[in-house]
Amino acid sequence: MEIPFKKPELDDREAIQRHLAARKLRGCERTFANIYLWARFYNVVWAEIEGTAVFRSEFDGKYSYTYPVGEGSRKAAIRVLLEDCEEKGYPFRLHGVSREELEELEQYFPEKFQVEWQRDAEDYVYETEKLIRLSGKKYHGKKNHINQFKAACPDWSYEPITDENVEECFQMALHWRTDNGCNDDPEKNSEMCVALNSLRLFKELGLRGGLLRADKEVAAFTLGEPVCDDTFVVHIEKAYADIRGAYPMINQQFLEHEAAEYTYVNREDDTGDEGLRQAKLSYHPVFMVEKGIVTLKGDL
Repeated sequence: MEIPFKKPELDDREAIQRHLAARKLRGCERTFANIYLWARFYNVVWAEIEGTAVFRSEFDGKYSYTYPVGEGSRKAAIRVLLEDCEEKGYPFRLHGVSREELEELEQYFPEKFQVEWQRDAEDYVYETEKLIRLSGKKYHGKKNHINQFKAACPDWSYEPITDENVEECFQMALHWRTDNGCNDDPEKNSEMCVALNSLRLFKELGLRGGLLRADKEVAAFTLGEPVCDDTFVVHIEKAYADIRGAYPMINQQFLEHEAAEYTYVNREDDTGDEGLRQAKLSYHPVFMVEKGIVTLKGDL
C-alpha cells in the first residue's frame, strides 16, 4: 500500500500541531512553522500513519524520515516505514532522532538499529531569565555590547512585529540580503527566503516577532514561537553588522518582551560554522538538544 505523503499546507497546521504536542519536544524543527517554511528546500512531505505523523525529507537524492510523533502506535508506524523501504528498495533512515526516541526505538526493535549523533545539528538551549538579565561575570561582554548600542543609539526602541510595521522588517531583510551577498550563496539565499516568508506569514504561522529601531529605522528583527510548554525557539534573527551591539540587544529585548514566561529558549544549531559555534557557546547553554541519524545495522 502506498503511504499517502503530501506537502504540508497551511490548512494542515492544526493537525500537525496536535501530533507534535503529544510529546514534549524541544528541537527547533519540531514546530509547524519550521516544517512548513523549509518544506520546499528539503522536499518535505508528511503523512498520518497508524495515528502518528511522519515527515519525509530528501537529502542527496535519498529519503529520510522523522521519528513518528503523536498518540498513535509509533511502533506500528516504524514497521510501516520499514516495509515501505524494503518494498521500494531504498535504505531505511531516520533523522533528527532524540535520545528519548532512540531509547523507545530500542525497546520496540532491540539491536536492530545504529545511530550516528550529529554535533553540527545540535540545538543550543539556554535559561531564558539568564539571557534577559545577563548578570554576572560570564555575561559581562554581552552587557558591554548592549551598553555600546544604547550609547550609540540613544533614541533606540523595541516594538513587537505587527501588521503595521512588518513591511519595514521585510525591507530591512532585503537590504540585509544584499549586504551579505546572499544571492551568490545558495544556503544563505535559502535562509533568507525562509526569513522573508516568516515575515509574510507570521500571523498565519502563529509566530511572535520583535524589532529594534535605531534612528527610527529598523536595525534588527527576530521571529520565534513556543515549541512546548516550557521552551521557546528563536527561528530568525537579523541585525545590521555595522550597528555594534544590535544582535545582543535584539536577543535580550525580544526574550524580555515576548518569551519571558518560558523557562528555556532554543536558539537552534550552529551548522558546523566555527564562528557561529563560538558565538552560541558564549551565551552559555544549559543543555544541547542532541539529534541522531538512525539506520539499520549493517547499512552504510
